[in-house]
Amino acid sequence: MSRLPIIEPDTAQGSAAELLAAVQKALGVTPNMTKVMANSPAVLKAYLEFSGALGGGSLPIGIREAIALVVAQENSCDYCLSAHTYIATNLAGVSESEAHRARHAESADAKTDAVLKLAAALVRTHGGVEEEDIKAAREAGLSAAEITEVIGNVSLNVFTNYLNKAADVAIDWPVVSHLS
Repeated sequence: MSRLPIIEPDTAQGSAAELLAAVQKALGVTPNMTKVMANSPAVLKAYLEFSGALGGGSLPIGIREAIALVVAQENSCDYCLSAHTYIATNLAGVSESEAHRARHAESADAKTDAVLKLAAALVRTHGGVEEEDIKAAREAGLSAAEITEVIGNVSLNVFTNYLNKAADVAIDWPVVSHLS
């Protein structure tokens, strides 16, 4: 049971109703996470705009989903692990084995591997990475824009991890545990 109310789209009012309708239209579902965010339309709007802006960046969806997986694993967020495992493997073209490897900051692709190692370092150090972490990303071929987007995607996913854990949002995806 969620610690914060789950705002159902059919009972939502004002901008919360509009934002939840936009989520439903875009995804075909309205995840519990967004229903909890709707307690503050400002939070839901900020999440949707930040997510949308990063979606228009240079990192492809498969890499963004891999970042979400490693961040969720590092933060022990089963809601986000569940959601992003589903999205990665069913919508973003990431294989199940690569999704599992991403959780542990590993990839068969050298550039994705560097992205995941940087993302894990960002989470583990609360953003205080070493020069070597940035240098390794550059040596793997990441541009300044891509490194900046890795930081942005980590930030977005830390936010959703914290929200889902603090609110104890009920998982409405096929469950994946950080312990598995």
